[in-house]
Amino acid sequence: MEFLVNAAPRRIEITCLIVAGWTGRDKAAVEHHIAELAAIGVKRPRSVPCFYRLGANLLTTAGELEVVGENSSGEVEFVLISAPDAMYVGVGSDHTDRKVEAYGVTVSKQMCPKPVGCELWSFAEVEGHWDRLVLRSHVTHRGKRRLYQEGAVSRMLAPGELLARFPDSPGSLPIGTAMFCGTLAAQGEIGGGERFEIELHDPATNRSLKHEYATRSLVVAD
Repeated sequence: MEFLVNAAPRRIEITCLIVAGWTGRDKAAVEHHIAELAAIGVKRPRSVPCFYRLGANLLTTAGELEVVGENSSGEVEFVLISAPDAMYVGVGSDHTDRKVEAYGVTVSKQMCPKPVGCELWSFAEVEGHWDRLVLRSHVTHRGKRRLYQEGAVSRMLAPGELLARFPDSPGSLPIGTAMFCGTLAAQGEIGGGERFEIELHDPATNRSLKHEYATRSLVVAD
């Protein structure tokens, strides 16, 4: 895939896509998110955190997604990407079909593309002040834009701790892997819309990684 690193084009081959779930540091907050999803029929996870393995072809920097029906929505997340020379940080959306999620979380995640912004930061550049970074998202539904999620990344496990629990290669992210690393509870009702905006903000340098995308619902024939 083509990315921008320090304003320079950079191609990174992604061969493995992982979505980490229930990654909160605060157990009470994790329980809140589990309860939030349980309210719409999603079963409790077998382990916390958990790691869903998806097709790498789902990762996209496109500005429009095609989804089946009108039951999907996004979630802003920081994304770790391992390249041969270093690990990078991006911002992405774990866009998921909520109706299917009620009977199969992995299947629901595999149904939707996974948007990621084309700009990346070196993880080394932000590691020293990691907990100050802020995630934010906005959803536009029927023409009305509202704040959907906002909070510090400190609510989720720090990258080092999360990777230490990754069973495939504890303590490291294999080269060519992109990992979505967890999200924040929604402010208000969970739901999608015609546009979703995501941001990872660094107040120490006053810069942000941003991406936005529109969703186009495909007609369900049966």
